[in-house]
Amino acid sequence: MRLDKFLKISRLIKRRTIANEACNAGRVMINGKTAKAGSEVKVGDIIEIGFGSKSVKVEVLDIQENVRKDEAKELIKYL
Repeated sequence: MRLDKFLKISRLIKRRTIANEACNAGRVMINGKTAKAGSEVKVGDIIEIGFGSKSVKVEVLDIQENVRKDEAKELIKYL
């Protein structure tokens, strides 16, 4: 699954366009490497997102195309 789509589906970022902009700005990393919006996300990947002075680090536990809001938290684990 594309990185920008995963960030939106997992509710880490509210809109896919904002996820795309964050990737283009170099604020998103997969396994320690800067990632583009089209990068593939796999189960077990570590995603780090920089939000200003704060950063969020999560591990991908599952990948699904469609997920309800209350089930979205099961896709990731905060580190």
